Amino acid sequence: MRLEPMRRRHIRRCVEIEKILFSGDSPWSAGAFHAELDAGGYYLVALDDDGEVAGYAGLALLGRPGDWETSVHTIGVLPSHQSRGIGTALLEALLTRADELAAPVFLEVRTDNDSAIRLYEKHGFSRVGLRKRYYQPSGADAYTMTRPARRAQEVAR
Repeated sequence: MRLEPMRRRHIRRCVEIEKILFSGDSPWSAGAFHAELDAGGYYLVALDDDGEVAGYAGLALLGRPGDWETSVHTIGVLPSHQSRGIGTALLEALLTRADELAAPVFLEVRTDNDSAIRLYEKHGFSRVGLRKRYYQPSGADAYTMTRPARRAQEVAR
């Protein structure tokens, strides 16, 4: 498995994975992925040994130099590739980028997604809010979680 920047050629497969993972909660369209890339987000794909997209993740950058905030907008891994560390690798790559910017990181996660919540807590996130009926059309609730800003030099210690 290797990580590389998401390119427009990867979007079709990411949309297919979205439909598998999030069919009950408005999976992202190709237009949504294009808009995120156009906005300058930090998006990665995880490619398997055959060069096929096995997962993806994206970090939105908000603000301006010296006053950045970041938000994990998506992480998805094909069910057949889950529990292999791909989601962890994608998250860690996003967090490395946030650390380079010394930016706090925010995200939303379904309240019933215990494995994702554990992953985020393991990486320094804490719950700071609850968004009722955040995911549509299912109406599932989401926790808002955050990880404070860290400087890359602090992380290296």
